[in-house]
Amino acid sequence: MEKQLSLSFENTAIAFESKTDKALKKADFLFTNIGKPWLVKVGAAVTPFALKIGLPIKGLIRSTIFSQFCGGENLQEAAATASSLGKFHVGVALDYGVEAMEGEENYDHAVPEFVRAIEYAAGNPNIPFIAIKVTGFARFSLLEKLHANETLTPEEAAEYARVRQRIQTIAATAAKHKVGLLIDAEESWIQQPVDDLTEELMAQFNTTNAIVYNTFQMYRHDRLAFLKRSFEKAQQQGYLLGAKLVRGAYMEKERKRAEEMGYPSPIQPDKEATDRDYNAAVTFCMERLDKLAVFVGTHNEQSSMLAASLLHQQELPHNHPHVSFSQLLGMSDNITFNLAHAGYHVSKYLPYGPVKDVMPYLLRRAQENTSISGQVGRELGLIRKERKRRGI
Repeated sequence: MEKQLSLSFENTAIAFESKTDKALKKADFLFTNIGKPWLVKVGAAVTPFALKIGLPIKGLIRSTIFSQFCGGENLQEAAATASSLGKFHVGVALDYGVEAMEGEENYDHAVPEFVRAIEYAAGNPNIPFIAIKVTGFARFSLLEKLHANETLTPEEAAEYARVRQRIQTIAATAAKHKVGLLIDAEESWIQQPVDDLTEELMAQFNTTNAIVYNTFQMYRHDRLAFLKRSFEKAQQQGYLLGAKLVRGAYMEKERKRAEEMGYPSPIQPDKEATDRDYNAAVTFCMERLDKLAVFVGTHNEQSSMLAASLLHQQELPHNHPHVSFSQLLGMSDNITFNLAHAGYHVSKYLPYGPVKDVMPYLLRRAQENTSISGQVGRELGLIRKERKRRGI
């Protein structure tokens, strides 16, 4: 008789075991304010300008939104955050959160930063993953041209060869040190070259272990079919598919562009369709764990429970080497810490970088939180439940 899965995302004692009373009160204050869309809107408009003209607000940002959602300003600070999470069996996916700075020189400079992060992760068992964006190493309009299948000029072809070399260097370092490399999804109109590059790297480096992971954004209505095609391709070519499953990040932008340019929107008609495809993708991957590795990146409790239950039902170990769960730092601790407590591989997405450079990332987080229906309310409800339990 199969043992019942004892996992709950309601246990706040486990969810917030890493937080002091002071940190819990601060999180309460932060989510209360993130829950006010007008405040987030004003903040998003004013903050970059204030930083640009040198107003002394860095300390305020650092002690509030930055400390909630970021691991630190540099690798050393991020490593300290990773180490404190490691005490609770939570790993990290290191994400150098600096938004792409255009220009060949900047792209070249980014490479050693990631190589350093991978080498650091190699000696650190609780840093199993590094995340990268191809737009951190390539000009957006070059990727656009490749996606549209337009012929490159000889200069552009040489430029693209350099892009591939940069990503290749990072992937080879990750493979050498057996650190997972998560390649983020991008906007739909530049995604094809990202997929092509990632598949090339998987064919090269995923022969015995899953090192490279492509990201499948399930809020796109074509991605479930693409996941299945990617799996078939991996089977035919003899490599392990690395699949990072997320819902998606560019919905408003995608819909607006499709409308303006008169093509059908790549985005699902509604949230239910996204949820259905996401859970179908989880099930597809969980049933093929001998041939692929899956990274379940979600803040959705039902999807997380589905993945955990499928692993349990197949009587596979909770810490199966081909299954990882992940949530963003500062959010959904009830999922992360309860999964870790139950023995699953789970990590926090841990962005790091100088405050002014990670500001675009932080503002996006705050805006996403206000737009995800119920997310802020859920966070606040759990925080307050735990405060009540502690009597603070």
